[in-house]
Amino acid sequence: MAARIRKGDTVVVISGVNKGRRGEVAVVMPKEERAIVSGVNLATHHVKPSRMGDQGGIQRREAAIHLSNLMLIDPKTTNPTKVGFRVLDNGTKVRVARKTGEVIES
Repeated sequence: MAARIRKGDTVVVISGVNKGRRGEVAVVMPKEERAIVSGVNLATHHVKPSRMGDQGGIQRREAAIHLSNLMLIDPKTTNPTKVGFRVLDNGTKVRVARKTGEVIES
């Protein structure tokens, strides 16, 4: 399966509690079909101190989002777009924005 969303891409959340929020993809987990987007889908974790001197408390961390709830931002128009694939003349396979036809740099 070809990766439509990759690490470093700017995406927008299209459904759920965080709908409309944008961020950069930090981690992609293809087997789980999930991604972690920086600044989106924050979850609260209660952390105990691990050793003397360390401080416990409440931390906010990004939680994974299913890839079907993310849509890539078109680099030309900065609007959400579907992703297609095209094989160039030299034989390399590239991602293409469906709305504008622009090649998406990886």
